[in-house]
Amino acid sequence: MYYAFLAPDRALPNRANRYFYFVRVDRFMAEEYDRAFAYDWSKRWAKFITNREQQYAEHVFPLAVVGEKRFALPNWVQGYEKYWRDIAAAELEGDDSLHQKAVLHAQNAEAFGDYLQTLTEQYQISYIELDQQLGIDKVCDIFTQINSKGVQLDTFDLINALLRPKGVQLKQMWRDAAARLEFVDSNKMNVYILQVMSILRQGYCSPKYLYFLLPGQEKPIRDPDGTRRREVLVADTLAFTHRWNDAVDAIESAITLLRHPQEFGAISSNYLPYVSIIPVFSAVQEHVRGLPANRRVEAQRKVRHWYWASVFLNRYSGSVESTAARDFLDLKAWMDNDGSEPGLIREFGMRFGNLELRREVKRGTSVYNGIFNLLVIQGARDWMSGNVPQHGDLDDHHIIPASKATALGTGGLIHSILNRTPLTAETNRHVIRDRFPYEYLPELIEHSGENVVRSMLESHFISPQALDILLRDPFTSVDFEAFIAERQRTLLEAIENLLIKERIDLSPRLRELDERVEAVELGLRKHVAATLEDDAERLPPHVLQKANTRIQDGAKKDGNIEIDQYKQLSRRLEYCDLRELQDTILNKSLWQDFAERFANKETLSAKFGQLANLRNGIRHSRSVGEITRKEGEAAILWFEQVLART
Repeated sequence: MYYAFLAPDRALPNRANRYFYFVRVDRFMAEEYDRAFAYDWSKRWAKFITNREQQYAEHVFPLAVVGEKRFALPNWVQGYEKYWRDIAAAELEGDDSLHQKAVLHAQNAEAFGDYLQTLTEQYQISYIELDQQLGIDKVCDIFTQINSKGVQLDTFDLINALLRPKGVQLKQMWRDAAARLEFVDSNKMNVYILQVMSILRQGYCSPKYLYFLLPGQEKPIRDPDGTRRREVLVADTLAFTHRWNDAVDAIESAITLLRHPQEFGAISSNYLPYVSIIPVFSAVQEHVRGLPANRRVEAQRKVRHWYWASVFLNRYSGSVESTAARDFLDLKAWMDNDGSEPGLIREFGMRFGNLELRREVKRGTSVYNGIFNLLVIQGARDWMSGNVPQHGDLDDHHIIPASKATALGTGGLIHSILNRTPLTAETNRHVIRDRFPYEYLPELIEHSGENVVRSMLESHFISPQALDILLRDPFTSVDFEAFIAERQRTLLEAIENLLIKERIDLSPRLRELDERVEAVELGLRKHVAATLEDDAERLPPHVLQKANTRIQDGAKKDGNIEIDQYKQLSRRLEYCDLRELQDTILNKSLWQDFAERFANKETLSAKFGQLANLRNGIRHSRSVGEITRKEGEAAILWFEQVLART
């Protein structure tokens, strides 16, 4: 066990105002270490520190004794022992319970003295003198640096010590909360609670900001006009306790959401992409709960996009406090204004295609676990039972058995996430075992039908082409490479469809319709560009102006965008929506160029309306009624047929 203290030099003249550090001997000997060590600064201790009789009576050992003259320590211990032996003798014919307690305290004296002697002989005890006017955050920073070796005391330990004189038992509060958060295997969860408190109160969570959560602690503030002032963030101990409890509730709720198989898919703590993202994720979810009800759906859509972008860009793999603070503030701004989209979102859209999933061979990395989460969300079904594996009955299955690595010459690539998928333990260990897919899949196809098997494997992002490869007999190293390449393509396509295009929350039916709507939009853009000979200046003025404004706004947010790339109409149409394509085709001066294909303005306008209603319902997470869906399907089919004409 290791204890460390920061205290002013005991020789300072203003003794009444300095801190008095002490050990309660009775609690120490009862192994109640959290309650044994304490300090105080009240004037009571000015007289107490020189009154040995009172120290013995209250079992208070002043730590300053350790640094006094050579015999001060043994003299104090002997005095303590004699004090309680005298009381024991006096109560010999009196109160037996008092006699027994006094005997126990006298016996403890010797053991306590031996402990202190061992401690002082084997360890050097140093002190650092600090200015009494130094801010508490600076003192704690200094302490953290000094205590960087040995058994480190973290921010939680320091804040716990600072709260003790205020009557707040922070460690006990953590013990009461720990069971509710035990899903996450981390020794930092107690600090994460403080970080959530800090993010919600002041938008920051690095250690120096956590100290401003102390009740009554003043935080220096500099206003935008340069004015300096001081603000108390947490008024008193009651406010601190309330904020602590709210933060625990927020983390517990966030963990429940992350574990949900239809939400974020981390059904086991082993497959949580990041532990370090929990504070900001919890704080963001708490902020969303405080928004008006009609804004929460759109806010959650943005949170999901940010979360998956963070997972696949390894955003929370290093030092994260500043990243968490920045993301929290950026997400709040984006929720309030669609035009404040964080650069992370665009970066995700540009970089996801370069993910080298074949290199993800170690379970626990953010990308590996992120793919596994997507498989759970997708509802990947067990190949033999047809059921979705539940937590506790889930194996991380090698599609091509790991035992075949040597024969195929795959090396570590056999462990890639591209060769992994969730199955039940029964199927993995007792049915499939170490067999090649071509050995058992034909049996499954024979009994269940090829369409059923193909559909089931597609829930694991194994395409029909990949299935055909797995059925090859013999299965060679060339086949393994072909399978890995095809699954890489399929998974990147899934990331684009589910996360970039945000179809993850759609039902399979709506997801298919959304893909068809997108194909129609792309077809219309291609036709408009070809009909207008790729001349952007032929666009209706209001459509051209909107497109130009969006391109310029995009270039301001993303330095990689070059406006010159969008001179051609085909590129500029990327910034036009469905209704602007409609305005272009139906424009009075341009209609003759499009009339041959679309024939009737009224019919075309009606089909655009039906398609837009379906599209907007899907894209903005609105309820899509049966009439809207059927009319939208009819419009999709009409456009598909019209655009397919040669």
